Amino acid sequence: MAHKAGFVNIIGNPNVGKSTLMNAFVGERLSIITSKAQTTRHRILGIVNGEDFQMVLSDTPGIIKPAYEMQESMMDFVKSAFEDADVLIYMVEIGEQELKDEAFFNKIIHSKIPVLLLLNKIDNSNQEQLEEQVAFWTAKVPNAEIYPISALKNFNVPEVFQRIISLLPDSPPYYPKDQLTDKPERFFVNEIIREKILLNYSKEIPYAVEIVTEEFFEDEKIIRIRSVIMVERDTQKGIIIGHKGAALKKVGMDSRADLEKFFGKQIHIELYVKVNKNWRSNANMLKRFGYNQ
Repeated sequence: MAHKAGFVNIIGNPNVGKSTLMNAFVGERLSIITSKAQTTRHRILGIVNGEDFQMVLSDTPGIIKPAYEMQESMMDFVKSAFEDADVLIYMVEIGEQELKDEAFFNKIIHSKIPVLLLLNKIDNSNQEQLEEQVAFWTAKVPNAEIYPISALKNFNVPEVFQRIISLLPDSPPYYPKDQLTDKPERFFVNEIIREKILLNYSKEIPYAVEIVTEEFFEDEKIIRIRSVIMVERDTQKGIIIGHKGAALKKVGMDSRADLEKFFGKQIHIELYVKVNKNWRSNANMLKRFGYNQ
């Protein structure tokens, strides 16, 4: 039996459901999901294995006009998604009519590889609006196959999954068949803590935060974690900690609950907050945090 394998890269504007789709395909929460834009900062691979196929999915940051160096690096992850894709998924949502960067859009419509345009969140529309949107995107991206879906409700997701498999080239697997992702454990610790900050704080706080897991010790029954929440200003540090440490304690409790589900073990977690002024514009800091690769 022939074996298929390839890279399937998901791009689109912020908050259109890219992470929800990848998690639905992989069957694990590899990408954090919140209602806030710019949740995904890195390019995250999720690997789906079958007996005769390996689908290497790539979730990328939402396409934006970069305002500072960290966002420049985020858009570099999106650019790289064009370079190694065997299938490109361009994800839009009902009501959307443009990509935030025209250069990326030109790459999509002139792509030499198969493009699947997924019209997401159709559960928020009616039949008339859906038909209008399908007609609009058919004219705008004539090289794409269009699939109306709801990634959250799993509508049409299995059909898209099967279509992707049919488009994968014949190839041996790129990764071991028992591998789920290319990221280490500490990456997912950082992402789960960052998700809780996105959910528990407002305004600029979540976007000024980076997580560094300094210790990760795994025993048979427990994992001991020590992570630092990095902020840019002293005032942000105070907000993260909260009155008598209550806000930071809640982040720790919420993170521990999700980490125990993710790793299937008891978690002991210690969180600290440090100020690192203007880290989002510091090339050395960005490299340390996994940007500017």
